[in-house]
Amino acid sequence: MVLAELGRKITNALRSLGNATIINEDVLNSLLKEICTALIEADVNIRLVKQLRENVRAVIDFDEMAAGLNKRKIIQSAVFKELVHLVDPQVKAWQPARGSPNVIMLVGLQGCGKTTTATKLAYFYQRKGWKTCMICADTFRAGAFDQLKQNATKARIPFYGSYTETDPVVIARDGVQKFVEDKFEIIIVDTSGRHRQEDSLFEEMLQVSNAIEPDHVIYVLDASIGQACEAQASA
Repeated sequence: MVLAELGRKITNALRSLGNATIINEDVLNSLLKEICTALIEADVNIRLVKQLRENVRAVIDFDEMAAGLNKRKIIQSAVFKELVHLVDPQVKAWQPARGSPNVIMLVGLQGCGKTTTATKLAYFYQRKGWKTCMICADTFRAGAFDQLKQNATKARIPFYGSYTETDPVVIARDGVQKFVEDKFEIIIVDTSGRHRQEDSLFEEMLQVSNAIEPDHVIYVLDASIGQACEAQASA
């Protein structure tokens, strides 16, 4: 696993710092080189890696450090802070409201795992005590409703969809209306997969969004594509 390997390399780099008898500029440079190399090999954006290195160097000035300060702990703290900053979106996590309908719309490319993610998300909230349901608004992919139905049945999650209605906007709107009337708290809408060149499906996504007015939209993607996810999300 990429994350496991990255964690091992960072741990080894910090262990080398801990084993050093003298903490100086050479030790710091060696540490940063190991960590930055590990991040780049893990497909972390080069701009972020460069920023991490610069931020650590900005707070570590051996000439200005007072005698008696624990240089090792100061470096470890600076590195830890920047690694945390690297994965911190700096955006407050969305929180659904108890006792009222919260509509979550899932979007993404074909084959990225939206339906499976929708089921996992619904099951997560269900285990937390929320009244949860799922809606299949994917009329583009053959077998989409069957997959959602199978997943929802196995997880014992109420679901809505149609074998006859071909308009995903109608399905999404009617499904949301039904579950709102039934006092469901978490309403998860699974939409059709789409590619960047399929303008009609993008238009469909906007129409579904306008019809159901989701409280939260989740973009599902395959983590294995690495930095390509930035281009997909921007599209």
